[in-house]
Amino acid sequence: MKKIMFFDIDGTLVPEDGDRRVPESTVRAIEKAHRAGNLLYVNTGRPRVNVDDDLRELGFDGYVYGCGTELECEGQQIYYRTVGRELCLKTVELLHSCGGVPMFERRDGVFFDFHCRQLPVVEDIRQGFAALGKNVDRSTDDEDFSFDKFIVCFDGKTDIGRLRRELEKDFFWIDRGSLFAEIVPRPCSKATGIAKVLEHYGLDRSQAYAVGDSLNDLPMFDAVGTSIAMGNGTMLIPYADYVTDDIHKGGIYSALEHFGFF
Repeated sequence: MKKIMFFDIDGTLVPEDGDRRVPESTVRAIEKAHRAGNLLYVNTGRPRVNVDDDLRELGFDGYVYGCGTELECEGQQIYYRTVGRELCLKTVELLHSCGGVPMFERRDGVFFDFHCRQLPVVEDIRQGFAALGKNVDRSTDDEDFSFDKFIVCFDGKTDIGRLRRELEKDFFWIDRGSLFAEIVPRPCSKATGIAKVLEHYGLDRSQAYAVGDSLNDLPMFDAVGTSIAMGNGTMLIPYADYVTDDIHKGGIYSALEHFGFF
């Protein structure tokens, strides 16, 4: 029976420390699982623009981008949901009034709000993107500004209660720890992305597996028959059906082998 596995990126396919290269054991595992005729999908919070060539070269069958806001199956877009311009502008004003610091994400780029104060998480991300040669000058002042999803950073100066209460009227709030959250338009999630991919192929959830390392991967776990936590995914481990090894110790290879993907 054909199987399908969905992979988170950061902390699952790509280490969050060191040189951030996909481990060789993961590359070998993906090649072997493909040769055996299985389907392999990336399921990430990143928009399309931030899924880099080193991942694409691994030959995945498709991608769930932006926490389910865009789906690509074998090179074809089968779903895309963005946020309307009016709600985008309303959200910017809400963030200003509550003291939240955002980075807005769209499938073709990221946008920063240069009217906000600076907070380290957003600044670190911006500098990292700049080092990779990505455009970090697009802003909420641009005529074409809009977003598919965003992250928001906060601190003691943020009216977090009001901010979360207002945002949750239109968005899901995913707590990422370290004083920032991922904000995704309803009804999109990593789970809805999986459901649409399974429907596209006519597969049952019993044929689906998901592997991740952080709490934003929990929706994936709810959408598949078998959930797998990376050994380095400490907070996710209590929710998993199976715990594989650490990313640096061949965790992806071990998981694919354990569940008969090769």
